[in-house]
Amino acid sequence: MPSSLEIFANLFYLVSVVLAARNSVHTWAVGLVGCVLFGWLFFSVQLYADVTLQAFFIATSLLGWWSWMRGRQGEALPISRASTAGLGLALLLAVVVAGAYGALLHHFTDAYAPFIDSLVLTFSVLAQLLLMRRKLETWYGWLLVNTLAVPLFASRELYLTAFIYLLFWCNAWYGLYRWRRELNAQTA
Repeated sequence: MPSSLEIFANLFYLVSVVLAARNSVHTWAVGLVGCVLFGWLFFSVQLYADVTLQAFFIATSLLGWWSWMRGRQGEALPISRASTAGLGLALLLAVVVAGAYGALLHHFTDAYAPFIDSLVLTFSVLAQLLLMRRKLETWYGWLLVNTLAVPLFASRELYLTAFIYLLFWCNAWYGLYRWRRELNAQTA
């Protein structure tokens, strides 16, 4: 049976990702609460890379909130595409950092599945940075993150969280569809 902490963490995250797919600025405030709750939950089950990730999400949620509301010239930031070269470099860097962080966790902590957990961390960081800049490719990143996270969380008996991340995976497909449609409308 899921704890009340797991239930509330998932509830806030679920609302936050649905708001993100709908391109709503409110995603950031709701997500902040979920980050705090998930940080506490992941610490209790020894998923330390995910604790680190929640701290990152708290900081980037504040920055994303501001960025979406103000953009660069005081106007709302539009949806756009990431450059292929920049994205390729970022993916390579994410894999290298995941390997290094996973090795640190493996050697110096009692972390569970440190390398998979570190991949969830680094690809989440990349997807979050893309989300903050309203880049369409964020949704590909979230598809990858959720594909890795579902079995990881299930293996720690966080079945509700695994199920919610399966819903996040579906929401990422919806977000990709919706943002692509909005991007096409912006450029038409």
